[in-house]
Order: sequence, then structure tokens, then C-alpha cells
Amino acid sequence: MKSIAILDSTLRDGAQAESISFSVADKLKIVSTLDELGVGYIEAGNPGSNPKDLEFFKEVKKLHLKTAKLTAFGSTRRRNIKVEEDSNVQSLLEAGTPAVAIFGKTWDFHVTEIIKTTLDENLNMIYDTIKFFKDHGKEVIFDAEHFFDGYKNNREYALSALKKAEEAGADCLALCETNGGAFPDEVYEIVKDVMAHVKIEVGIHTHDDTGMGVANSVMAVLAGATHVQGTLVGFGERCGNANLSTIIPNLQLKRDYKCITEENLPKLTSLARRVAEIANVSVKDNMPYVGKSAFAHKAGMHIDGVTKASTSFEHVPPHSVGNERRFLMSEVAGRSTIIEKIQRIAPQITKDDEVTGQIINRIKDLEHQGYQFEGADGTFELLVRKALGKYKPFFDLEEFKIIGEEPKGSKGVSSSAIIKVRVGDEVEMTAAEGEGPVNALDTALRKALEIFYPALKEVHLTDYKVRVLDTKSATAAKVRVLLESTDGEDYWSTVGVSTDIIEASWIALVDSIEYKLIKDIEKRFKAYL
Repeated sequence: MKSIAILDSTLRDGAQAESISFSVADKLKIVSTLDELGVGYIEAGNPGSNPKDLEFFKEVKKLHLKTAKLTAFGSTRRRNIKVEEDSNVQSLLEAGTPAVAIFGKTWDFHVTEIIKTTLDENLNMIYDTIKFFKDHGKEVIFDAEHFFDGYKNNREYALSALKKAEEAGADCLALCETNGGAFPDEVYEIVKDVMAHVKIEVGIHTHDDTGMGVANSVMAVLAGATHVQGTLVGFGERCGNANLSTIIPNLQLKRDYKCITEENLPKLTSLARRVAEIANVSVKDNMPYVGKSAFAHKAGMHIDGVTKASTSFEHVPPHSVGNERRFLMSEVAGRSTIIEKIQRIAPQITKDDEVTGQIINRIKDLEHQGYQFEGADGTFELLVRKALGKYKPFFDLEEFKIIGEEPKGSKGVSSSAIIKVRVGDEVEMTAAEGEGPVNALDTALRKALEIFYPALKEVHLTDYKVRVLDTKSATAAKVRVLLESTDGEDYWSTVGVSTDIIEASWIALVDSIEYKLIKDIEKRFKAYL
């Protein structure tokens, strides 16, 4: 099995994505997560670019990484100055990382028109900077910026830049497909040609502007590259970087390349979702391998096929990447779907049991009212537990009141919620403000319940959807509210239906909290056993 070095650039290239802003604490958490996954390199940013990165590089030294090499990122020296006099070069050295990634120009157009220097001086800039860091004992990755554009416009010069980096002692030449416009066949042929002209490790760095970031990375590996750069969840500048949570299992499970250890591969889904959570972005449901829908089945014939021979509809076992198979509730799912879901909670139940018919009838009744369980596994599980007598409420609502007003001089609407709940013999009454009535109610409920159930501090909503079911009824229409919640590790969805949007939200919110508390009890019970 050949080994592939994985460099994750979530903290550098990923940080350039729209709406992404990492705190120092965020960056430290992501470093720990990527190290837990077992990537080879973590490109952690440019220590000379801003005060936040300067602080980060000081703090990250306190972490004890098990597998990953922290890698500082920066450019070659500026034109017409000595390398040791370049402040950015010095900041890279002062970062104290075992490896550095140095980017330099390989496209003659960029050399003459962007950085305004001569072709020979650019080669000197590459050589001097790499040699400087090699003389200081650093592992050096040369990021050949715009390499594929440079190669297509002036092959000889692009290759000469690589050879100059190799001559200076670079450990790896990462070919950067910077603008994301190349096709897989081009990448394969160009990497193949590069492999014939250099003797050191060759890497690939692609973007996803044409939706081919993963394909281009895989084709580069098939052409001989043994170093792959990307971001774990795929976000990055413009349309994003090559998605490592797709590349890693593609190479490891399908092409027999070792990217991370076999023991770590089943962590992929949970750790990808953790990085997304820290970044405050969502893992797309349809993302390969780690998405919620990656192994979700809806049509009855598909479900029957998966049950009898999973490989007929699943290209890899879900557990191989830490994901799970999901049979979706819908009008096309069939009776076997419901039985399978019931048996997850009560394995002894069969399709002929009386309770099975009761659950099916209850589902049909709720669907008639407007419920939809396809994307609400949490609510469905609670429904089954209630039918089986395996449910006991964790709290009772005594009352709640919502107050909405528009403060004088304010353009926004401020909402407040007062709530009174009973847990056993104890009653707790709290109030909270929020951005709208549902947010205020959510905050007040958690505030009251956290006194009894501290684990709820970990929970927050990641998605909130409202659908009007009968538009002809206008403002009296029934609505369906779907909530997605997380505690940082697991995700679950719940649903509520009512003609009152606040009541529908309340139903889904209560289910979300009770689902979390039930799962915590089950985890503690399994740990005890």
C-alpha cells in the first residue's frame, strides 16, 4: 500500500472562504481535531500576516501533536532584497514550526505583470528562500502557484521554477491548480510530465471552481503525486478547496493508498462534522461519505435491496467512514423501513406484532396532520418509544408566555419569553430575551432545564426550517417546523406541526431536548455495562 501525505489547509486556505472567521481558540480546536484524524501536515496560516496568527503560533506550541506536522505558510522573499532581510521570511522562521510551505510564482505572466520582476530574479527568489529554510533545518514544501496555467503558457519556465526549488533542497513540489479551471485529463498528463523531470516528491493542490477539485486531486495521485493538499470539509476561497473528507476515503478505500491509519478512518464523519461545527458551517447533506444523506435510502425497492445485499446500493460500508445507514420515512419507503427503525429500539419486535400495526397507524395519522418523518429521525424514535412504553417525560410545561415588541428607536423586534417547568417535585421559572419569539423560547427553556440537566449546555440548533402546508388558509395555515440540533458530536432532527408557528416550534424543541437526554442515558448505561 503506497502512502499519501495529507496536508490540511483549513486554517489557511479554508479561512479565506466567505463568512469564515476563526478565533485563536477555534484554530487550536481544529488543530487538535486534525491531529486526531491523523493528517500528516496542518497548514496553520501566515505568521506574518496579522496579529491573530501571531498569537495562534505562540499558543499552538503548547499543544502536543501526535501525528501532524504544523506548517507555517508564506511567500518567497520579495524581489531585489536579501532573504534574511525579508520580514515575512523572518516571521516564518520565528513561528518555530517543523515545516514551512513556501509559495512562489511559476507562471511567467504573473512574474512580469503581477510581482513586476524578471524571470531570472523570480528563480533566484525561489532558490534563496528555500535554501534559507533548509539551512535552518526546516522541511520545505514548495507551493508552485498557478503551476498549471504557467505550464500551459510556458512549459519550459514552469518546469525551470520546479527544478530551481529542487536544486535549493525542497522536500516536496506541490503543483497548485490555483484558479480551479483545469480538467482531470490535463492534470494527469501535466503531473506525469513533471514526474519525468524531477526526482523529489510531487504534490497536488486543487480548487473546486469547476466542481473537479476531488477528481483533479485523484488523477494527480494516479499520475504519481504522493502529497495531497485540501481542506477537510471542502470550504475555501471562491468555490472551495479539494474536499479531503472525500479524497481520503476515495484513495484509501478504492485505490489502496494509505492516507491516514485504518483505525482513524471510521472517525472521518464525526471529525469532519466537528470541524464544520467549529467553523459554524453545515456539512452538506449530500456530501460524499460524511453527509447525512450519503447512505440514506428512500424508495422501497432500494431499501429492500440494501437490506438483502447492501453493496447493491452502497459503494462502501457506512461504518468504514463512521457514518450510518438511514432508511427514510416517506410514502415510497414501505413497511420494511418502519420495521427496521423500530427494531433499532426494540430488536424483538416483528412485523406481525400488534404494536407494529399501532405505530404504522399512528404514523399515517400524523402524516395526515402534516407531519413528515423523512428528515426527523429524533421525533420518529420518540414516537416509537411512546408506543412501546419506553418513554418517560423529563419535564412538564406549566406555562409559558411570549412578549414581542418593537423598542422605540430600534429597527429590529425584541422578543422575551417567560417559562415555568416542573421536573419531578421541583418547579423552575425563568425568562430570556431572543432574536424573535422562538429564539427567546428556546433560550428560556434551556436556561430552566440546564439546572436539572447540565448536558443541555452542549446543545444548540444548527438549522430551523418552516414550511406552510396549506397556503389557501393564508395566515391561518398549518405550518411544519423542522429543527436540526447538535451537541458537537451527534446531530438529530425533530418536527412539529400546528397552525401556531410558536407551538409547532415548541413541539419540535421539546422533542429535540428529550431525544438528547434519552441518548445520554443510553450512553451512560452502555459505559456502565
